[in-house]
Amino acid sequence: MDKSINKYIAETGFCSRREADKYIEQGRVTINDNIASKGNRVEDGDVVEVDGEPLKKKKAPVYIALNKPKGITCTTDLKDKTNIIDYVNYKSRVFPIGRLDKLSEGLIFLTNDGDIVNKILRAGNGHEKEYMVSVDKPINIDFLKQMRSGVRILGEYTKPCFVQQEGPNRFRIILTQGLNRQIRRMCEALGYKVESLKRTRIMGMSVKDLAPGHWRHFTKDEIAQINDMVAKSSKTGDKDLGGMDE
Repeated sequence: MDKSINKYIAETGFCSRREADKYIEQGRVTINDNIASKGNRVEDGDVVEVDGEPLKKKKAPVYIALNKPKGITCTTDLKDKTNIIDYVNYKSRVFPIGRLDKLSEGLIFLTNDGDIVNKILRAGNGHEKEYMVSVDKPINIDFLKQMRSGVRILGEYTKPCFVQQEGPNRFRIILTQGLNRQIRRMCEALGYKVESLKRTRIMGMSVKDLAPGHWRHFTKDEIAQINDMVAKSSKTGDKDLGGMDE
């Protein structure tokens, strides 16, 4: 065995690679009692610990769908009192795939399968995420056109996407990328403020029939469907690991 430290941590089911990098940056990861840094490799026999606790190999894969309520933070850091891990309170370690802003709600996946996380998060794979959004004032045709064609945020233009008005102040949007706080930033750039944001669908899975604040395991068919959809996804090469941000 010879693998990067963040990959090793993800494969134990402790957290995603992106979260692992944060733990490493904070000096909370050690390899054989030495503080780890990005780029370190893990060899057979090495002891890796996070906050002084040895990491254990994960058991059978777990896949959970949660209808996240407002106020829950999509982090594995248990020091955050509103963290999603304590909220779900699953019997073994799981972590979220991507994120939803603390004030946002809706569908999010949790798992202990670090491999599928990387595949789903790759924005280049074009996986759809659908949202229902309400803003602080009536929207017009110019707003819809600009949202559809691309809005300049974070130094780049967003990819063209589907946007449909659902009410005076409400619209539905389908994204295949996931820049940090993308929908909120797009609206702000056009002079609007998001008042509510709910993710209603990820790929072929909907939040329908899942009450707010509740979670359930994927069905066997859903696991098969997700694995089939990401089967051709590249695990490396796409820089955007925020592919499930709202």
